[in-house]
Amino acid sequence: MPESGGAERHALRLKAVSKTFGGVKALDGVDFEVLEGEVHCLAGENGCGKSTLIKIVTGVYKPESAGLIELFGERLDGITPVQARDRGVSVIWQDLALFANMSVAENIAFDAMVGLRPRGVDYRGMKKRAGATLERLGVTLDLDAALSTLPIAQRQVVAIARSLMNDARLIFMDEPTASLTQSETDRLLDIVRRLSADGVAIVFVSHRLAEVLEIARRVTVVRDGRLVGVYPTEGMTQARLGELMTGHMLEDSVAARDMSSAPAVFEANRLGRPGEFENIDLVIRRGEVVGLCGLLGAGRTELAHAMMGMSEPATGEMRLHGDVYRPTSIRAAIAHGMAYVSEDRLSLGLLQKQSIVDNASISVLDRLLDGLGLISNGKKLGLIRGWVEKLGIKIGLPDDAISTLSGGNQQKVVLAKWLATEPKVLILDSPTVGVDVGARAGLFRIVRELAEQGLAILLISDEVTEALYNSDRVLHMVQGRIAGEYDPSTTSVQALEEAIYE
Repeated sequence: MPESGGAERHALRLKAVSKTFGGVKALDGVDFEVLEGEVHCLAGENGCGKSTLIKIVTGVYKPESAGLIELFGERLDGITPVQARDRGVSVIWQDLALFANMSVAENIAFDAMVGLRPRGVDYRGMKKRAGATLERLGVTLDLDAALSTLPIAQRQVVAIARSLMNDARLIFMDEPTASLTQSETDRLLDIVRRLSADGVAIVFVSHRLAEVLEIARRVTVVRDGRLVGVYPTEGMTQARLGELMTGHMLEDSVAARDMSSAPAVFEANRLGRPGEFENIDLVIRRGEVVGLCGLLGAGRTELAHAMMGMSEPATGEMRLHGDVYRPTSIRAAIAHGMAYVSEDRLSLGLLQKQSIVDNASISVLDRLLDGLGLISNGKKLGLIRGWVEKLGIKIGLPDDAISTLSGGNQQKVVLAKWLATEPKVLILDSPTVGVDVGARAGLFRIVRELAEQGLAILLISDEVTEALYNSDRVLHMVQGRIAGEYDPSTTSVQALEEAIYE
């Protein structure tokens, strides 16, 4: 990209763009611009209009007539998805939209082959082009490997390569690091820098404010469908950016308490499972939040699965309230007072095609029966209304699809589903993935309130600040073992990051 004193050209310009759905202004006169080769962040809470803006640029939605759209200097009165793609616009959504049963090469070349006349596939040529595209990114992958065998970080690279194979010059990345570890995130950001240096404009959408400030040159903030402003990232702080996004100050402070005198609720003694974890000694006390950090593959989620009866430990023992605890299934774990908010709420935490009320009540259907043994709709509605009030869940109608809610509100429904079982131990596995900064603060206020009411909580997190600010103790897991314990009141973010990442 040219230096700031040179003639910089726009990849995208939007002027006074508006979009209304059912009388609600999703976008209200928003201006947005991205320079060629620039990494630009689009920031805002869930529901602020970011996705609507992206869908207007890509031709999914048509803006209201007064707005202006300009792509690479060409003014457009209207645009279709095919026209947007042909002009070099690409979107990498959070779910990646790849084909798990196809090879790496086939996924990379898929868009480039769509619409071609029926003919035999030139697999040799396809692999050559796919390999050249990966080389442009500085990455080597097995082109014949099925996508399903790749970790999420490598699938992300495949999605980027597919965009480049289609000659993308403007790429929107929607929460690209939400499911990545820190080391994987660092590699992805290196790829973004490489693309920027090659003249590709990148619009980066992320709730992880630290990486936004690291990678982007400028940030455009949108709130409630309106433009708040465009700001250089130089000199910007996470606290200030969070304030711009939410409209109020978000305070990060250590909330640790000394819970050493509280009675133990859950205990693991020398717990082990070959290839996953070993010699785990863990105590979670009544009203305590225990943070668990570590790199991908450290064994954190595998430990949670064993605690929930999803796998069986080979060695050691677990105890609940002093009694031996050997769950043989999730149902058995729930009966003993265990609850688990999975890291993957989209496929494991929620039934996407079902309603909000069905998702919230599915774990306690046996408690919602009427005198005839049938599920009572009245009891279901009473349940969801109660949790909507307690957790501050923002919904339309209880029968609306769960997909109509923002990430933060979906996560609150998952939490409601488990809290309805009246658990004694709550495992939160990466609970803020895909949740915006304002909703995160709300979730952790709820977590703290639950702990103060006596719930024992295990908080698994990839984000050091998240664990440090919201836990009473933090454990560091390395290659299946607990490698250290930290007191948040005496441990800095830097010290914990150095222990985990170095």
